[in-house]
Amino acid sequence: MSAILALAIFIVAFFFIATEKANKVKVVLIAAGLMAVLGLIPGAEVFFSEHEGIDWNVIFLLLGMMIIVGIIKQTGVFDYLAIWAAKRSKGRPYRLMVMLMGITAVASPFLDNVTTIMLVAPVTIVVCNRLRIAAQPYLIAEVLASNIGGAATLIGDPPNIIIGSRAGLTFNDFLVHMAPIVVVIFAVFVLFTRVLFRKSFQYNAEHVAEVMALQERRAITDMRLLVRCLIVLAAVVTGFGLHAVVHVDPSIVALVGAGVMLLVSRANVDEVLREVEWPTLVFFAGLFVMVAGLVHTGVIAAIGTWALDALGDNYLVAATALLFGSSALGAFFDNIPYVATTAPHRRRRRRRRGRPAGRSGAVVGLRARRRLRRQRHRGRGQPQRGRSRHRRAQRPQDHLLAVHPVRHRRHRAEHRAGLAVRLAALLHLTRRPWCPQG
Repeated sequence: MSAILALAIFIVAFFFIATEKANKVKVVLIAAGLMAVLGLIPGAEVFFSEHEGIDWNVIFLLLGMMIIVGIIKQTGVFDYLAIWAAKRSKGRPYRLMVMLMGITAVASPFLDNVTTIMLVAPVTIVVCNRLRIAAQPYLIAEVLASNIGGAATLIGDPPNIIIGSRAGLTFNDFLVHMAPIVVVIFAVFVLFTRVLFRKSFQYNAEHVAEVMALQERRAITDMRLLVRCLIVLAAVVTGFGLHAVVHVDPSIVALVGAGVMLLVSRANVDEVLREVEWPTLVFFAGLFVMVAGLVHTGVIAAIGTWALDALGDNYLVAATALLFGSSALGAFFDNIPYVATTAPHRRRRRRRRGRPAGRSGAVVGLRARRRLRRQRHRGRGQPQRGRSRHRRAQRPQDHLLAVHPVRHRRHRAEHRAGLAVRLAALLHLTRRPWCPQG
């Protein structure tokens, strides 16, 4: 009954979020409150459990990056880059679009794609108005370029942060596996825009002078502040990349970077905090509570078991269904609640495949094997005649062999497996990048 209630509340809330018939923050807070009142969430553990509660790594990583971006955009660097691109293109429409897309795609992996669009779009409209051309194709191209570029890193898009936190992926994992694909896709997209918006590329030579008259240097409000912000941003990105070495979570790196940014910029803290998207953070927290209700009541486990039984061990079919299914659903539903809901399914599939979750899993397995062996040594019966109790204790294999040769071989196999697991835990093989993960 509890599973049905949790699923019903989640479906109704997801409907209102997807159709935008109500404010999504109100929806998730009401749904999370109902689940708490009905006892569908794991009590106080919802604030402390990483898998059945609020993922604070995601919340604080978003908070830190919002503060950093809020200070950087005060420098006017995006206005400078957009005007510089417009002047370098000399009013050529397609060249202007490519340069604006390039700026957006390069900035999105490090400053969040939504924020990048909000900073680049106003200047794009001004430039298009001066050239007397339609701004819609340029804005659409920038949005798509932002989505493509944001997929390259852990911090480029909120769904990336959720996936990275739930799957244990680092900043370098995204950079190594996603960045090359993103570069190829972006290059193909640049060529595709030539055909997609070919009717919008109208060159008006008489209006180029209005764009060339713009002075991009005046867009920079404080050059010293810009230099300090870029240094801190570079240090934060470096900290993300060194996560495997220093073993500091990205959320901590982002919060420390935000604190240093506030210190070196001497900005008004109240003004900077107003730039933080607090409704987004509250939405994430409420969404995590809703998903925790599904996990706690067994809905996620039931759906995961059904999916595993349906797909079996055909990982190609599973990956294909996940890829195209996510693409189809993402076109109609918000990608953030979709990723937050489906992330536990991927975690469950990873566990069912039998891969170790980390060093702790190896240690637990080793301890279990030791306990099992101790239990089998107890109560094996009386020792054989002519053999001392002390000698039997020193050579338990002989005693087991005399009792049952099959059990002896099984004992030796388990002993060797325990040694292998102990060696894996000692060398941290489960944490090495060349060790296959689930």
